[in-house]
Parts: sequence; C-alpha cells; structure tokens
Amino acid sequence: MTSELLERLRSGLIVSCQARPGSPVHGPRFMAAFGQAASLARAVGVRADGPRDIRALRRTVDLPIIGIFKRRETAWPVYITPTLQAARAVIRAGADIVALDATHRPRRGGLAPEDLIAAVRGLGRPIMADIDSLDEGVAAVAAGADLVATTLAGYTERRPATEGPDLALVRDLVARVAVPVVCEGRIRGPEDVRAAFLAGAFAVVVGTAITNPVTIAERFVAATPRASRAEAGRPAAPARPERAGRSPSRRPEGS
Repeated sequence: MTSELLERLRSGLIVSCQARPGSPVHGPRFMAAFGQAASLARAVGVRADGPRDIRALRRTVDLPIIGIFKRRETAWPVYITPTLQAARAVIRAGADIVALDATHRPRRGGLAPEDLIAAVRGLGRPIMADIDSLDEGVAAVAAGADLVATTLAGYTERRPATEGPDLALVRDLVARVAVPVVCEGRIRGPEDVRAAFLAGAFAVVVGTAITNPVTIAERFVAATPRASRAEAGRPAAPARPERAGRSPSRRPEGS
C-alpha cells in the first residue's frame, strides 16, 4: 500500500491547504474548497493541518492526504505533529501519510524523533519527515521515515533561508537517502516547481502561493503606483530588540 500511495504522488504537485486562525479562509469549509480546487487542477495530493480540516478534505477529495497537527506552544520549538497523541489524531481523521517535525530540537514530552517515528510506524501509516538539514534527513530515514521533506530548511538555525526553495538541500538529500525527497518551502511560482524537479525532487508541496489569498493579493498590490508612493513616504520602522538567548521567530509559510 505504501508503494502504491507513493506512486500516486510521484512527479506531481501537492497543495498545502492551510490557513492560520484569523485568516478569512480559516476553517474546514474553506480547506475542503481548496482541496476541490487542487483536485480540479490535477494536483496529486493535499497537505492539511488538524483533525477538522483533514476530515473535511477526506469527505471532499479522492486524493492522498498528508496530515499534520500543529501544536504551537512558545516554550517548544517543535510544533508540527510533535507527539504520538497528535499523530494518532491525524490518523483517526483520515490522513494517508503522517508528516512530523523530525528535527532534534526540544519538544513536549522529550521524545526523540527516532522514537516518535518508530511509534508512528507502529500505527500503520507512512511517515513524511519534515527536516531542516542534510544530517536530520539522513537520521530520519535511518529511523524509518518513508519520505523526507525540506519543509523546515531556512526556518531553524541549521541553514540560512534561501530566496526560493532550498534546491541545494534537495540535491544533497537525493544523493544521500534512498527514499523520496519532497521539496517544500518558499516555492512562489511555476519556475520554482520546475527547478525543484530538475534538482531531483520526487514531488513538490506548494502552500502560500496557492492557498493564502491575502499574501497573493499583497504581491499584486505591492506593484501598484499607490503602494510605491505609500512605501516612499513611510518612516523607517524602529528596530525590535530580540530577547536575550532567543533567535527571531521563523515559521514555515505553508507547511
């Protein structure tokens, strides 16, 4: 079943159907609509956050669902499916693949990513390891991950953020691991998708550029004369001091 599922994803586009609280498109009804749009566009899969959205998509589309459960707690940097309980909730909601943060950063409960991967494998679902570096990708595959994704590259201290997708990491992973490598993160246009596949990606995940209408509209507004005049007359924002011992917060845009 895992091989059949992966073949459905091979060489295709996965649409990340997510919206933060406060977004005008937040909620399962909108995510289901995004999923329908992705299906009509011939995407090969969707990525969704939380049991409510996953259930809505499961009822709406016949596409593989990569499920995550974001548990944002300021004390813990790992928030993408950080615990076995979160993984169970994703599976019960109908996800075909469980994606989880496989970095060795602190997480609630202190479970090592290797132990979490082993526990989720026992639940009978393939695992996509969201990683931030080559070493973490290699470790996740050794622990049993079925896919690795560059979701967190540039959002931790392990690698600087690239302007677009981290194609160097895609190439390095393809050369080192024997499982599919998924390119995700900062993919803003079709040219980035093509570049990801040329770098060896098995599949590509796009979120913000497709499913965040506010960000999409802002890109167009920024090109207008009115926006240019407003920007020219705006005073420089004062520097914001960082807390001692804390790095600036960086979150994957559509993961």
